[in-house]
Amino acid sequence: MAATDDEVDLIIDAWARQRPDIDFAPLDVFSRLRRIARRLDAVRGAAFGRSELDTWEFDVLSTLRRSGEPYQLSPKHLVTATMVTSGTMTNRVDRLVARGLVERRVDPNDGRGVVVQLTDDGLQRVDQAMLDLVQAEEERLADLTPQQQAQLGGLLRRLNEGFPS
Repeated sequence: MAATDDEVDLIIDAWARQRPDIDFAPLDVFSRLRRIARRLDAVRGAAFGRSELDTWEFDVLSTLRRSGEPYQLSPKHLVTATMVTSGTMTNRVDRLVARGLVERRVDPNDGRGVVVQLTDDGLQRVDQAMLDLVQAEEERLADLTPQQQAQLGGLLRRLNEGFPS
């Protein structure tokens, strides 16, 4: 065992002793990705929490923020962008309205519809949460050079292309 073995190496080594007929190379990648994803969820949750946001709240608010001024989208667009059901989005928007982070407004392009728009408080919180997120994630990447980060990003992009949408 090398000095740099981690828990994934230990798991793969144990399996390889029990099942030497199986190539466990995929676990070398995907088990680490799974563990990183869990840890990243915690890092992101803490970053969003500093702005008193839950992860799902950041997801909706950041979708609105990325849309550009006037930071408003239809509920249908929010459903598509956040990959939740319309019922879930209705509940989420209701909760964000109650917190004063978004408002429902008459759709300026169709008076029969509504749009969801960021409030000033929602805009300030999502902007601060993004700054906190970038800082927290930069800290996790600090041991990689910019070139290594770009290479890793490219490899993950390529890997992601192999999965169904």
